[in-house]
Amino acid sequence: MKKNIIKILFISASMLTGGLVMNSCQDSIDIVQEGEAYESQITTVSQLTSYLTGSVYNLLEPTNANYLTAVLTDEVAPGVGSGGQEFQLHRFFLDSNDTYTSNIWANNYLVINRINHLLEVAKHVTPANDPEKVTYNKAIAQARAIRAYCYLQLETYFSTDMKNDSALGVMWLEGVPADIFNFSSPRLTNKAIYDLVNADLTYARSILPYMKDDIISATTNPAPLNSMSRFFASKDFVNAVAARYNLYSGKYALAKQYAQDVVTNVNFALTLATPMTSTAAPTIGNATWNAAWYNTSTAFNPYRRMWGDLDRGEVIFSLNRLATGAGGAIGTFYNTNASNITGNPMWFWGKNLYNQFNVGGDVRKYAYLDPTSNAYIQQGYDYFVVDKFPGKPGSATRNDVKVFRLSEMYFILAEAAVEEGDFTQAATYINNVRTARRYTGTPTTPVYTNKQIAYADILKERRIELALEGHRYIDLKRLATTAGVTMDRNEADDIVTVSNLPNGSYKYTLPIPLAEITGNPAMAGQQNPGY
Repeated sequence: MKKNIIKILFISASMLTGGLVMNSCQDSIDIVQEGEAYESQITTVSQLTSYLTGSVYNLLEPTNANYLTAVLTDEVAPGVGSGGQEFQLHRFFLDSNDTYTSNIWANNYLVINRINHLLEVAKHVTPANDPEKVTYNKAIAQARAIRAYCYLQLETYFSTDMKNDSALGVMWLEGVPADIFNFSSPRLTNKAIYDLVNADLTYARSILPYMKDDIISATTNPAPLNSMSRFFASKDFVNAVAARYNLYSGKYALAKQYAQDVVTNVNFALTLATPMTSTAAPTIGNATWNAAWYNTSTAFNPYRRMWGDLDRGEVIFSLNRLATGAGGAIGTFYNTNASNITGNPMWFWGKNLYNQFNVGGDVRKYAYLDPTSNAYIQQGYDYFVVDKFPGKPGSATRNDVKVFRLSEMYFILAEAAVEEGDFTQAATYINNVRTARRYTGTPTTPVYTNKQIAYADILKERRIELALEGHRYIDLKRLATTAGVTMDRNEADDIVTVSNLPNGSYKYTLPIPLAEITGNPAMAGQQNPGY
């Protein structure tokens, strides 16, 4: 029975990622994709790294969590191309049969299972020389770093309270079960999961170099596996994971330590909003400027080039999405064919979120909204076409999935400063991001006089900068009550009467998928409250 249940989970997950899981999951349908090796055939370091690429990186898929966050919160509103998909989720009909919830669970455990297999077979692989030993060690460290990230994702969505070490977390997939479909494990406490995650991060941190210290990554894009480009886990990635999960779990001193380590050691700064014009396109907003600024091959603005994958910008770690290949097309969650009004938009920006970034002098006003929206907006239509994922040359809907960016580290430092009572420093961190996003004028440094004011402003900036990147759901759960705010949908964000999840709603924690509850005897009675 369990085998059939898990197959259903994997297959339903694949439907949401363009066949990603179903087409590459040997665990469920015995297919091996390019770059993927049967474990029994892995005898060399080269085969081990191929397995890491094909069976770990190629399967990692956070976009469904990002999409669930967008639809369930106040980030999006139904678009003119909508066929009613996920309207039930947008209206908070969330239960243990929800497909996206199941996909988050299944995909992360699928990747964890592959990592566990990699670590097991690695015990029988002997590097032939010192360079191979370096590559071998990096492969093991990257695998363990990715495993820590997967558990962070699971804890983020399925733990009722990450700040409570005694609260139930998720299950730990131990070793390499003989039959993954009949594997049975209970949920552990948050602390038990955190201790195991910390062990993975500590190990990975001891092996992996910073991106700036890896010469190969500066000369090759995408870099080979033994190089620490933005497409592979580096020490910067390890510390970014540690910063986020310590923030979520309320360990602010550690969150500050690791976020500061990232800020100090990456060899880049926050991506700037300038230049906003060029010699050929001197006037912002006219047709000539639009053609140059939004060009997915030759865009000249640094912030736009980062989102179009023409430059790394401030990206710490992202999942490489070639024009064709493995991985979901993130743009197709919001626009069917292309990020413009004729591309059949399924979701628009939520109106209140649009109003927050539609500010003069802010680059996000242009980077997030396609200009084909403007004629309709001027006529009074709320047609705010999502253009944060403009695609890349060869594909109008595929962009690299940006998992960690430098701006998030500044936000983490701001929260840590608030908890220290240093409101001036917290405001400075937020202003650093706002200044980077200004192409004209200077933003006024905010003044925080208490925790509520500080968190309300931090939450506002996180809402804008990290929109559609999978943060809003957990941010409202973490910060809304303290900040004195709530979910913020506009009345125009649905075709029925709009409502918002109240602060403290049990629906700010996802249900353990019914398939797992019914198929895993050790998890009986461990469903999250309310479901």
